[in-house]
Amino acid sequence: MPSLNYNSAIRDIATGAIDFDTDTFWVMLVTSGYSENKDTHTKRSDITNEVSGAGYTAGGQAVTVTVNAIDTVNDRVDVTLGGATWPSSTITARKAVYYKRRGGAATADELIAVNDFGADVVSSSGTFTLNASTFRIQN
Repeated sequence: MPSLNYNSAIRDIATGAIDFDTDTFWVMLVTSGYSENKDTHTKRSDITNEVSGAGYTAGGQAVTVTVNAIDTVNDRVDVTLGGATWPSSTITARKAVYYKRRGGAATADELIAVNDFGADVVSSSGTFTLNASTFRIQN
């Protein structure tokens, strides 16, 4: 599960601004310097302290998003936010931020969730691997 879901993501899903079946989603890595705010951070332009280093491109990379079957026992739908790898990278990251990518300005890209790893994760001329995460919509 992500560390938190941005509140704006719930609104954006309800209004159709985010469609997990058809939209394009990306994940970017940030350092421990980024302090997420689920109430006021709504767009990629609100994200600070993105990582930099060999093997990492600003903005992150595309991920596959899958809407899972309705769980009628637990009254929820889980959305799997795909994992990613950065081969031959030298980076230090603390968190991953998932967002809907519109292909233009960062002020247009809607935020979904942030996953805090709990400690810095480092790759040194190796592969940085991010496991998939789950965005849960609970009734």
